[in-house]
Amino acid sequence: MDYKDYYKTLGVDKKASQAEIKKAYRALAKKYHPDKNKGDKAAEEKFKDVSEAYEVIGDEEKRKQYDQLGSNWRQYQNTGGGFGGRGGQQEYYGGQPGGGGFRGFEGDPDMFGGGFSDFFQQFFGGGGGFGQQQGRGNRGQAAKGQDYEAEMEITLQEAYHGTSRLLNLHNQQLRITTKPGVADGQVLKIKGKGAPAAGGRTAGDLFIKIFVKPDPKFERKGSDLYTNLPVDLYTAILGGDAHAQTLTGQLKLKIPAGTQNDKTLRLRGKGMPVYGKPDQHGDLYVKIIVELPTHISDEERNLLEKLRDLQNAKATAR
Repeated sequence: MDYKDYYKTLGVDKKASQAEIKKAYRALAKKYHPDKNKGDKAAEEKFKDVSEAYEVIGDEEKRKQYDQLGSNWRQYQNTGGGFGGRGGQQEYYGGQPGGGGFRGFEGDPDMFGGGFSDFFQQFFGGGGGFGQQQGRGNRGQAAKGQDYEAEMEITLQEAYHGTSRLLNLHNQQLRITTKPGVADGQVLKIKGKGAPAAGGRTAGDLFIKIFVKPDPKFERKGSDLYTNLPVDLYTAILGGDAHAQTLTGQLKLKIPAGTQNDKTLRLRGKGMPVYGKPDQHGDLYVKIIVELPTHISDEERNLLEKLRDLQNAKATAR
């Protein structure tokens, strides 16, 4: 049995951060993924190698154990020891336009035939051995199946109203539903939809990370929304009605006479729903953008000049 240099496999330094390790893994997994290299056995083996490496050093606890193992790996092998295992995570990347769906895999040892290496099975494939001697036996965790991770992309409108996606997971369709007010980066946990565990034990969980696409009209800050409302010069000066866009349709606003550019109007309860409390909403802040006319007639120019003269005379009289 050969020692596996997982840092070399991923092409990273032993002092690399977890973020650097993950970045290197993703690049290699994308390069060697069997979906892109159909029938290429060498690429398939390479994919399994990088998956195995990431399964160990991509996990902070396993990485500590692996670093501790170091050059003494044969000593631990001779004791029949191992670190025990808690099962890794698989990440699925979904969120194609208009739907969910998975489009990538991370760390699946049995997906394409054959498991991880004997080295991995000896030290990280489960059981107690060395891990128990060091007080690190993960017997409770090992009894549970692997967790899966996925990403789901939605629009701000969908985040406001709540939505759902159909995701395909191991030939099984799951409908993932979000509540109104779900936030960008929020992670949803679906119990028991991860990998099954041997012997009828508890299955892993499925974690869905939500990504809310930027909206061209609204900026979101917590449960509040911010938007701009163009208003013509005459309405800003004289006052009048304008129509503001909300996530539930247009709303007529009264623009007070003499409204200045960049003035912000607060519309209570017209923001995002508070997650888990659909009867509560944030506020909508509407910033007035006064638009100046770009083309004026001679008559309009004469009237504006008269208005300017009146304003100057008024200021002089004060």
